[in-house]
Amino acid sequence: MSPAFRTTTIAVHTGRRETVKDLTGDCEAFLSSIGAREGLLNVFVPHATAGIAVIETGAGSDEDLLDALADLLPRTDRWRHQHGSTGHGRDHVLPALVAPHATLPVVAGRIALGTWQSVLLVDTNRDNPDRTVRLSFLG
Repeated sequence: MSPAFRTTTIAVHTGRRETVKDLTGDCEAFLSSIGAREGLLNVFVPHATAGIAVIETGAGSDEDLLDALADLLPRTDRWRHQHGSTGHGRDHVLPALVAPHATLPVVAGRIALGTWQSVLLVDTNRDNPDRTVRLSFLG
């Protein structure tokens, strides 16, 4: 493995309800711990029912995202994928709308996010309360 490539995983407890978890601090801590300066940070959730989003949080946008997903992907028994709780099939469609990854520029050791942007784990799967997220830096 190249010394310019570093990777780690973090465990994220999301609980038994739909949630949006801010990972920005975890990402920044990882970059700091490896002395990252310039490059790319990839954030990847290796689960079939979760995604990574880069949006504003704290002003209601995170709840708006969950509401929009509920409108687009209702938690009903209409889904062909039918195991787990009612409507779990929608959770398997989520990554088509909220990708399971994001690649972000790192400049001067920090993620080059916009003023109000945060890196978020989006998890609508109430059947799986624990997630793993892989952070990989290429510099």
